[in-house]
Amino acid sequence: MTTAPSGRPLAHQRIALVDVLDRLLAGGVVITGDLTLRIADVDLVRIDLRALISSVNANVPSPWEEP
Repeated sequence: MTTAPSGRPLAHQRIALVDVLDRLLAGGVVITGDLTLRIADVDLVRIDLRALISSVNANVPSPWEEP
């Protein structure tokens, strides 16, 4: 089992939500999903979701800013 520097197992550590979000945004998160609205086996609406969520800093600038 992996342990933290404090000697406690990682599975029993309490981690703040802010720390989890910081770690996820530092590396980036990809979210994918499919949603289909169907009535009587007839597809009415289909939505495909693909999103990349990442932090923006000097090393990774925003794609919407002018260089």
